Amino acid sequence: MNLYTRKKRWKIILSVIALIIISASIYYTNLLVNRFAIQERNQIRVWADAVQRRAGLMNITEAFFSEVREQERTRVELFASAYRKLLSPDPNENLNFYLEIISNNNSIPVIVADEGRHIQLQANLPLHQQDIDSLTDDLLAEYTVYDPIPIDLGKNKRLWVYYKESLIFTELKTVLDDLVRSFFDEVALNAVSVPVIITDSSKKTILQFGNLDAANTNDSSFMQAQLAEMASENTPIAIDFSNVGRTYIFYRSSDLLLQMQFFPILQILIIALFLLMAYLLFSYARRSEQNQVWAGMAKETAHQIGTPLSSLMAWIELLKLHPSKIEGVEEMEKDVLRLETITERFSRIGSTPVLEPSNIIEILEETIAYLRLRTSRKITYTLDAPATPVILPLNPSLFRWVIENLCKNAIDAMNGKGSINIKLTTEDKHLIIDLIDTGKGIPKSAFSAVFNPGYTSKKRGWGLGLSLAKRIIKDYHKGKIFVKSSSLNEGTNFRIILRLETRK
Repeated sequence: MNLYTRKKRWKIILSVIALIIISASIYYTNLLVNRFAIQERNQIRVWADAVQRRAGLMNITEAFFSEVREQERTRVELFASAYRKLLSPDPNENLNFYLEIISNNNSIPVIVADEGRHIQLQANLPLHQQDIDSLTDDLLAEYTVYDPIPIDLGKNKRLWVYYKESLIFTELKTVLDDLVRSFFDEVALNAVSVPVIITDSSKKTILQFGNLDAANTNDSSFMQAQLAEMASENTPIAIDFSNVGRTYIFYRSSDLLLQMQFFPILQILIIALFLLMAYLLFSYARRSEQNQVWAGMAKETAHQIGTPLSSLMAWIELLKLHPSKIEGVEEMEKDVLRLETITERFSRIGSTPVLEPSNIIEILEETIAYLRLRTSRKITYTLDAPATPVILPLNPSLFRWVIENLCKNAIDAMNGKGSINIKLTTEDKHLIIDLIDTGKGIPKSAFSAVFNPGYTSKKRGWGLGLSLAKRIIKDYHKGKIFVKSSSLNEGTNFRIILRLETRK
């Protein structure tokens, strides 16, 4: 018992040390993950602030272009008013001012046409359009992006001033469009690997995205789920563009940060799995080593007993031939036969025994009869069994050994005085054998330990009886043996469960 007490104590100490090491490792890893998370969130915050500033700059640029567009519209309207004055001059008015307005327009392409679309005046047209006499459909479509300005001449006559954006404004607008596209590209493919989705004003139609799993980007449900997740984590950034309209930039934390947040849990699972595998492997190796030691010890014991046993059998035969009958020879012969049975049992440890249909009631009766003659008369044996035979596959010799070990332990626990009751019941194709004694009992904490090799409460003994009994029942007969109940100074109930039918 001291061996298992020390073993249990060392298990507790090693478990505490392992727990401290694992806890320290997980704590440090979690600390690193939190630092990484804080650093990445700061990077995302800086990135979002930069996007906000860029978006503000884009909005300012867009407002500037809108103002330039309105100024060009005002200049064209002024041009139309001046032209109207020239066509209907006031005799007392100086027309030089209006002529100067018309002559100073050197950037805005303008076409003045009548209602029949015949060109009356043109200014700042490209070279390939300067020789055109009338507005064709293509030319009309090009110069009606903005509504034409009418000039009333009276007598139901009217001229129309058609215009479009100036060449400088068109070039600036191209630069702005390139700037918008570049802005979207830089936002989508950002250096901090932030997953981004850019949508239109509906927040559903996706214009561009970046740093998302390419395998799932064609899945609309995946993208909508990403939008919902991003909206719940960060407020989308709104930007207005003239050519695109209002757009929203959705973003969230990187996938690496999400993975790192689950890393401590994954680490715990991996460590737990490793410890479980290590425990199972070491337990298997320990059991295999114990089995080899038991089998080797049993076979060596059988071999050592075999030689003097043969000599004893020969001496008994000589005593039988003596003229005068010697008292006790028959009992000596029974004990020698018993030793021969024990030798046979030891020799079978480590080998797969042959199971044959046997009447377990008959085996129990024979075992009790043998023990009753060799134990104190103060020990009473009772067998509570069915009246009909109970047949099941057994190895009779090894099973008798189990019952003898249980009974001998019970006799030691009762100090040679008490009762042993063996009760048989059947339940759901199983045979239940209860061996109940009136001994000193077993502490509940030792219910499992009593079957460990070397465990014993006696001053003498190796503590192998119950261990071998468990091996015979569990490994050879595919059954169960355990302490069902025990009370200190009242007794113990060992239970054996065997199948009534052979497993297929």
